[in-house]
Amino acid sequence: MKTELYLAVYLVLISIVSVIITVYDKSASKRKKWRIPENVLMLFAFFGGATAMYGMMQLIRHKTKHKKFMIGLPVFILMHLAGIVYVIYFL
Repeated sequence: MKTELYLAVYLVLISIVSVIITVYDKSASKRKKWRIPENVLMLFAFFGGATAMYGMMQLIRHKTKHKKFMIGLPVFILMHLAGIVYVIYFL
């Protein structure tokens, strides 16, 4: 039970940070300010923020024409789901 709680808290926190940096990057792109590097966005997605980031990108129409994100994020989401299933059922 403890493992699931830690996993849930981690995923909520990484999702919040992922949404914040996605919104910041969209705002910065409009204002011609310093942007979050794409590799940093992908790193946060890889470490658990892909679902939140993908949803936010669709909502605010940010990077939706970038194949790197529109293919990569769903792949990460599937990887995360497989990991969650593993943790819940096998640990």
